[in-house]
Amino acid sequence: MITKMDELEIKRELSLNRWRLVLGKDSGQSLDFSGDESTLAAFADMEQLLDYLYGRGGSEDISKERRGGSEDSRLTAAKWITKVRTLFPKKTAEVLEKHALEEFHLAELITDKKVLESLKPDMGLLKAVLQLKHLMKGEVLETAKKVAKQVADELSKKLEQSVKRSVLGKLDRNERSPIRTARNLDIKKTVRRNLKNFDNERQQIVLKDIYFSSRVSKFNKKTVIIAIDESGSMLGSVIYSAVMAQIISKLPFAEVKLVIFDTNIVDLTGQADDPAEVLMSVQLGGGTDIGRALAYCETLITTPADTCLLCVTDLYEGGSRNALLNTAKNIIGSGAKLSFLTALDEEASPAYDKTLGQLLANLGAFVGALTPNELGDYVSRLFN
Repeated sequence: MITKMDELEIKRELSLNRWRLVLGKDSGQSLDFSGDESTLAAFADMEQLLDYLYGRGGSEDISKERRGGSEDSRLTAAKWITKVRTLFPKKTAEVLEKHALEEFHLAELITDKKVLESLKPDMGLLKAVLQLKHLMKGEVLETAKKVAKQVADELSKKLEQSVKRSVLGKLDRNERSPIRTARNLDIKKTVRRNLKNFDNERQQIVLKDIYFSSRVSKFNKKTVIIAIDESGSMLGSVIYSAVMAQIISKLPFAEVKLVIFDTNIVDLTGQADDPAEVLMSVQLGGGTDIGRALAYCETLITTPADTCLLCVTDLYEGGSRNALLNTAKNIIGSGAKLSFLTALDEEASPAYDKTLGQLLANLGAFVGALTPNELGDYVSRLFN
């Protein structure tokens, strides 16, 4: 029978063992693990796992070979991730995996097919895949493509309905909408239908029924050109841009032309309906020549009044600013709508060249950060 004293001792022992994990193996001389044989073995394994990830203090890329050590055998990424999930609570394990992928560049975790398949497909994993896909070959690369497709498909499902509803524009006042939002509120119908509920004593209408209207499409064919800066700092925006290109390409009125660029330009119009293929074509890093990309996009404009050019970039120009400004001026002068999206993701927290942004805004271009849903509203306003 366990007494209160025993319970207190167990809690104290667990607390000390956790502190030892926090302080690391270098504290072993002054604070050792305590407990029975199985407890000691478990905490020793936990320490090894943490040391594998944090042992170099984040000062080096721990995807590189580890040397030395007195452990029985060298940990592989596959063994590491399996043990982490066995020994640590789920939330703790997810934090450790995230640190390994995003902060410590543990490339081994996503260059092993079995490990990659075992990870949860989400934005964090997709970002890691895109940054490290150049290390992948064969089956690992094919698995990475599946991760990109799964995450892109999930993002598309999440965003598609709200974006379509925003872009497809005009209110159809003959059909009640199941979407009860302020932007769909039919004020005139609501007031007219509730006049019979007028309260003479309080001199006001009592709203017993509120009416909302659905949206229908009444557009001529429009062209949306999306040019994506593939520099590493734009990674989140690159992912959402690829997904938004697919969503807009499905709209009945839109023809999408898709370009990715750094100092070179790649036209991916043929893959606009496949964001995973677009993402796996991205080569992060390198220089940036926005002016050159904009000049190419200008050649894609055939009916300026019906064209919207969205350039997703942080505006840190590596090419000629004057060339960029002159091209932007020509595009705007032609009657096309020109926008520079300094961020296109859920946070929409941009870091961009504000001086160049102001010069472009002075010419008449839109310069700013948008969430994907806000982009839907923005495109709708451009074409209404």
